[in-house]
Amino acid sequence: MRRPPAILLVLAVIGAALFVLPLIGLLGVTPWTDLGSLLTDDVVVDALRLSLITSVAAALCAAVLGVPLAWTLSRVEFRGRSLLRAVVTLPLVLPPVVGGAALLFALGRRGAVGEPLANATGFVLPFSTWGVILANTFVAMPFLVITVEGALSSADRRPEAAAASLGASPLTVFRRVTLPMIAPSLRAGIVLAWARALGEFGATVTFAGNLQGRTQTLPLAVFVSLDANRDAAIAISLLMVVVSVVVLVALRGRWWERTSP
Repeated sequence: MRRPPAILLVLAVIGAALFVLPLIGLLGVTPWTDLGSLLTDDVVVDALRLSLITSVAAALCAAVLGVPLAWTLSRVEFRGRSLLRAVVTLPLVLPPVVGGAALLFALGRRGAVGEPLANATGFVLPFSTWGVILANTFVAMPFLVITVEGALSSADRRPEAAAASLGASPLTVFRRVTLPMIAPSLRAGIVLAWARALGEFGATVTFAGNLQGRTQTLPLAVFVSLDANRDAAIAISLLMVVVSVVVLVALRGRWWERTSP
């Protein structure tokens, strides 16, 4: 094997340092002796509980809505499909605060949909736990859609055709053949959506606010604690880093390597 160019190695080391150094800095200022008491504080416990509930709910919503959407984008030919795909993946590049503002304008108390909904049912999404779930779903579902659509596009369609030729209905083919074929990618997409929802900040604080025990998730608790309790902010940040690293390491084969159902 030929020796790689030195300049590429140097640039690679600098690039890796950009990600490694912040983690070293976080570990260096972590109050290890007080870590247990910090992570059991009422604010942290409330934020952790709410984060787990809302992120799991968002991942489930993303699966229920995102799988049919991914199947439609992959298998159904229709005018405007490319535009719809672009809109669905827009939250990946859209600033989360802008996404939260868009949700507020559409589903807020005075929004185009939110106002009639509130007048008819009294149900208000902003500044509620349901609002957190909606904001998390909005930013997390594109990860699932991309993962599942990629798996559907590369899947062998012959088993589906064989099942259809034997008289299975399209829904039966989807449920008994298609879903089992893409199960590994579906699991990866759900976990990625959950991890993204767990770390969501901008859309949540814009659309749902920052109310302890109601809408204050772990990222929001970090933001508040940076001024009020720096050690608590560090402890929460470390907790989220550990969770994120575990998820990314576990999913590396499904995310960076070619999907093969």
